[in-house]
Order: sequence, then C-alpha cells, then structure tokens
Amino acid sequence: MINISGILLLFIPAGIANASPVIFKKVPFLNYPVCEKFLGNHKTWRGLFFGILMATLTVYIQTKLDIPEKFTIVNYSEINPLILGPLLGGGALIGDMLKSFFKRRVGIQPGKPWVPFDQIDWIVVAVLFCLPYVDLELVEGLLAISIFGLLHPLFNLISYFLKFQKVKI
Repeated sequence: MINISGILLLFIPAGIANASPVIFKKVPFLNYPVCEKFLGNHKTWRGLFFGILMATLTVYIQTKLDIPEKFTIVNYSEINPLILGPLLGGGALIGDMLKSFFKRRVGIQPGKPWVPFDQIDWIVVAVLFCLPYVDLELVEGLLAISIFGLLHPLFNLISYFLKFQKVKI
C-alpha cells in the first residue's frame, strides 16, 4: 500500500528548501550569483545556503518528533539529518538551477512561466538525490513528483499574496 503521508513527510524538507531563496531574499548574506552567465543573477549562493540549511533543519526536527511508523516511509530514528537534509535541499535547488539553465537557453526570461518544468524541476532532482540514501520505490518517487508538482502552483499563489514574490505562477 502506498504511504502518501510518508511521501509528504520525506519531501517536505525539499519543498522548504525550494521556498527558502524567496523567503531569505532580503538577507544581505552571500548575495552573489552562482553563475550569472548561465543561470542569470537571481540564482545566488545565499539561496543555496539557506535552502540547504532549512532542509537540514527540517530533517533534524523530523528526527526529534515521535512520528508513528505507519505515517512514514523512512525510519527517522536512523536518519542522519546532515546527510538527508543536504541531499534533499541541494537536490531541490540544483534542480531549479538546471531548469534555469535550460530556460535561458530557450530564451525564456526569469519569472516567466515554463510549464511543467517550473513545477517539477526541484522535486525531480530532490527525488534523484535522495535515492542513494533512502530506499524509495519507483511509484513513491513518481507520486512525490506528481503531488508536489500539483501543489507547487498553490504555494506560489500563497507566496504571491504574502508578498514574497511578484508573480503568481
């Protein structure tokens, strides 16, 4: 049986990492482009740092909670947050950077929609990055991509209304 709550719990840190660059955009720390020539000036070391940090912190919190086993697909008492956090956070942000690289190559400007890649870039790579550490079934990975890809526009809309970002997409 598919454990949807376990999929959600496992990949929430990746979602938080994906949102972190927008949340921390006004923090004057590491505000330098990762590679302006290929990614544009809006993919910064600050976003990468805070995304990985927040994913790692989220996994750490998960390891301290007493989550019933029936709601998980990993044993959080055996998870090392210093491994899984960077895998999920780094995966999410590198996925976003890879999409930006290809988006620029096809001439789409930052902030302009590129459906479905804007919705799934981060979760696809987060799923791939966690595979060496987490025993994930193919159907669980595909469900994670589907669920979070469908939820992504909702979170963007919330972020827009909270004035974290300028566009609704």
